[in-house]
Amino acid sequence: MTVWLLGDQLNPDVGPLQSDDDHVLLIEAHEFAGRKPYHPQKLTMLFSAMRHFRDDLRDRGYDVTYVEAESFGAGLDEYFEAVPGDDLVLPDPPSHGAGERFREMVETRDGTLTVVENDLFLSSPDQWESWMHEDGPKDSYLQETFYRRMRRETGYLMDDGDPEGGEWNYDDENRETPPDDWSPPPVPEFEPDRLTREVHDWVIERYDDHWGNPDLGDFPWPVTREQALTALDHFVEYRLPEFGAYQDAMVGGEWALSHSLLSSAINLGLLRPEEAIEAAIDAYESGDAPLNSVEGFVRQLLGWREFMRHVYREAMPAMGAANQLDQAEALPDLYWTGETDMECLSEAVGHVHERGYAHHIERLMILSNFALIYGADPQELNEWFHVGFVDAYHWVTTPNVVGMGSFATDVLSSKPYASSANYVNKMSDHCKSCPYAVSKTTGENACPYNALYWDFLKENEDLLRGTGRMGLMYSHVDRKDDEEWTAIRERADEIRALARDGEL
Repeated sequence: MTVWLLGDQLNPDVGPLQSDDDHVLLIEAHEFAGRKPYHPQKLTMLFSAMRHFRDDLRDRGYDVTYVEAESFGAGLDEYFEAVPGDDLVLPDPPSHGAGERFREMVETRDGTLTVVENDLFLSSPDQWESWMHEDGPKDSYLQETFYRRMRRETGYLMDDGDPEGGEWNYDDENRETPPDDWSPPPVPEFEPDRLTREVHDWVIERYDDHWGNPDLGDFPWPVTREQALTALDHFVEYRLPEFGAYQDAMVGGEWALSHSLLSSAINLGLLRPEEAIEAAIDAYESGDAPLNSVEGFVRQLLGWREFMRHVYREAMPAMGAANQLDQAEALPDLYWTGETDMECLSEAVGHVHERGYAHHIERLMILSNFALIYGADPQELNEWFHVGFVDAYHWVTTPNVVGMGSFATDVLSSKPYASSANYVNKMSDHCKSCPYAVSKTTGENACPYNALYWDFLKENEDLLRGTGRMGLMYSHVDRKDDEEWTAIRERADEIRALARDGEL
């Protein structure tokens, strides 16, 4: 038997490696990376992490077959030519249908493939099924209910059956904006070694149609388990204490703030989610981090990440083509160029271009929110996220971008995460230096968010009026007269035209 591991399963403690067999197969498939203009830092990180993992396994005594090929099929051809009829075992890939596709590919080459549970997640499909059908099938999913169940089952931040501190979450303490004289803690950087530089040179030469900054200077993404553990220690010591309070804030010129920057390492498998959770809880119990920060971080991993994985499994393939609002506008070029006078969008796109990263509020309330109220095709937005973010996989972006950010399906939420400029102004300092007026809805230099927001509500009134938690917004809609609606529609049309022409 041979353990086959994929590029997002790079952990020496993954379940199948605990057997007596010491044979491991890794296939570095190249052709898929050329299908889209993926960020070069993302590709460098992935392929470098795979090659470092190969070397780490060999140092641990494993017999590793490492195949570089154009496709997984070509890689399996090469492998089975050398080891005909081998039996492979593979942790279940989280992307929709991948496990079954791989099984068919192996069987057509006269091998066998056993797909086993992927223990790089904290909850199994069976656990999810038990919860979903405990009181009969559910038509929609509630993250808060799932999160509380996970807390009870794992015992994380629990005190004799009750949540630590008496509350399940501390969101009301996590919406502060930093004072003007605040400076974020330093970001850990990992000097690329010879292997990473070789991979990077090859990526730049091979994938010359990439989007994003190719420079490896200030490279913050771990490519080894040792680096991932260093990044975790750095977060817990320097960033976690203020993570909670400022996790929703946006500050001009600051791309990382106090965020963990661990999502890429966790999604590669270099870190197990429980390692990160337990390190944060240890900091709370030792008095080195406040409960609101630790609970907020635990909720991201134990609640949201796990929840997204299962919602994706349940809602695919329909979610992969969902568009309940019939949004059809092409994604504006500014998502690729960053060229816009809108300070918040320019800043967020710039973060993605420079490092393949933007934090969760920039993702949801800037990048997704603008595309939503602008009317962009949700699948085109999803592809942009998949291309640009170092931590992005189809199972990650589809529920977050299509299900939540674009409200292309109501599986995840009963209301769209749409907002006017008020939210951006409240949670950032961007509006102070933006030429668009945050207080204006119509007329020259009125902030684009405002007219687009009200136009979005009016355009989608049949679906959204009466939807959960939308009553207050539609009470404001009802107070606007025909003259105001005409001005709003004219301004919204003007904004869309400016965006299409690259002049927004």
